Amino acid sequence: MQNDNKMWRRYLMWFAHEHLDFRHAEMHSIISLFKIPVKFIEQPTIRKPYWIVELPSEDYVKKIASRSVLIKNCIELWSMAKTEAQLHSNLRNSLKNSTGSWVVGENGVSGSCDTHLCPKELIEACCSPKKSFKVEVETFCKHFTLKEKVQKIESFEYLPLEGPVKLNKPDITLAYLEFYGDDPNNVPDQPYDVFFGKWIVDGQRDLIQYHSLKKRHFIGNTSMDAQLSLLMSNQAQVKTGDIVLDPFVGSGSLLVSAAHFGAYVWGSDIDFMMLHGRTRPTRVGQKMRAKEESVRGNMRQYGTESSYLDVLVSDFSLPLWKQGFKFDAIVTDPPYGVREPTEKIGIERDNYKLSDEHLVNHIPSKVEYGLQQLYGDLLNFAATHLEIGRRLVCWYPLVREDYHEDQLPSHPCLSLVANSEQVLSKLTARRLLTYEKVHDDVPSQPLDTNGGSHNFREKYFAMGEMTRREKKERKSEEMAAYALYKMAAKKDVT
Repeated sequence: MQNDNKMWRRYLMWFAHEHLDFRHAEMHSIISLFKIPVKFIEQPTIRKPYWIVELPSEDYVKKIASRSVLIKNCIELWSMAKTEAQLHSNLRNSLKNSTGSWVVGENGVSGSCDTHLCPKELIEACCSPKKSFKVEVETFCKHFTLKEKVQKIESFEYLPLEGPVKLNKPDITLAYLEFYGDDPNNVPDQPYDVFFGKWIVDGQRDLIQYHSLKKRHFIGNTSMDAQLSLLMSNQAQVKTGDIVLDPFVGSGSLLVSAAHFGAYVWGSDIDFMMLHGRTRPTRVGQKMRAKEESVRGNMRQYGTESSYLDVLVSDFSLPLWKQGFKFDAIVTDPPYGVREPTEKIGIERDNYKLSDEHLVNHIPSKVEYGLQQLYGDLLNFAATHLEIGRRLVCWYPLVREDYHEDQLPSHPCLSLVANSEQVLSKLTARRLLTYEKVHDDVPSQPLDTNGGSHNFREKYFAMGEMTRREKKERKSEEMAAYALYKMAAKKDVT
């Protein structure tokens, strides 16, 4: 047998099985933000809803859980195995492990062995007669009845837990977890992995309901989902005292999430009506917007109005900020030209001049703001106005079959550190891109050479037209086939 680390403790991070492609990006952004040293006992994979890691102390796992919206809970591991019998054997042997560290089987590398013995001090620390406890059972991809759960709990009666059982707010919560794979249509009789340990902390899953758009006072057609907004703030490494900008702010969903994590927030948008809460209501049955509906109203709703700097009606394609002004993070969801138009101030007529008499009441006309130019301007702006080492997080739409990572928008001052996909339909998706500013040597006329590689809007509507045509042709074929069937049936009758 070999001794493992004496100073570090082993934890199971149990995740919600959703937004799988975002898990790695969120976790590593948080770990990097807090500069947390981590050792992986088992290489993470999205096919498993958990990570097994070692950390120097419990404080570090609490820091991670204080930010993550994908973590359900974190468990201090006492035992892990491939079978329930081996798990109980490991736990019994752990009660004899006085080495002060984890002991792993001789051929146990990166979690491949079935013998993992925790130091007995972990268990003994929970055995005081004064400490109440309870045991919870959780499964992945399989359902247990209450009776089956009780049987599982009673199988741990050999543990020297002397305190009283208390189901409501006990001093100690112990957790038993079984993993049955990720295919609900092919569930095995026995679990692939089983775990037992002490509950340490829950993640921030409650924030998803707390910030739900269903409860939000002010929303629009494209208001960002609460969970994705929080993920974006985590990937932008937003922290207390930061100044965060959303240059396509809309109804301000991203500002709400950034302010939750302590940032001062600023937004801008070309849509005057949206920023002043005068657009048509998006909720079913609502005829008029209420007076308090605004970005500031949303901040007031969540008690973060003191973090609200302002929002400004402006055209992102035109210079606005002083050259030396810096932001700590830029989080945004630019319009794609589908549900919201991509516009900038301009006129298609050549050599047009506005007379002095019309200048006072003039409302500027708008032209299409192509995605190539939009993302080029966005990356150039980030290269100029982000602090070194800080991040731009933005969505990028594309046709799935056209996707190639080397065709994503790029800039010499920005490094792409995360790239996660959210599937929108069979044919389309959008990717959450996270860029980190690596240096300040901004070219005098930087150009995004890949900004127009995916002409999303044109292809989106072309696919829609093709789909409508296919449906029409299929309906015609079905009607023709039905007519032939009726004729044949009539002949049979006669």
